[in-house]
Amino acid sequence: MTGRFTETPQNHYYAVIFSSQLSEDDAGYGEMGDKMFELACEQPGCFGAESARDGTNFGITVSYWDSEESIAAWKKNAKHLVAQSVGIDRWYTHYELRVARIERSYSGPKGRSVK
Repeated sequence: MTGRFTETPQNHYYAVIFSSQLSEDDAGYGEMGDKMFELACEQPGCFGAESARDGTNFGITVSYWDSEESIAAWKKNAKHLVAQSVGIDRWYTHYELRVARIERSYSGPKGRSVK
């Protein structure tokens, strides 16, 4: 990881994009979110993740994976299943989850390299 950016392969990997809107009562969410972020990054096949949340409690987390099998294993992780359930019951007013295959990526601006 370069600073806050995740280092990924040159091509052909996956991104899980999780966009969410938190409810006004988000007590405990930060701690759980931090734990899940760390746990996801420790999973086999995970290259890392990037996350941001704005002042209206809208957030996006993107995690990067080597395969759909690794993503499926993360989805079934016991601690992650608990967090998903609590999130649905308590914290999220809405969320979207998208899985994408990355064909190529770029970085920059200085010494821009094509991956």
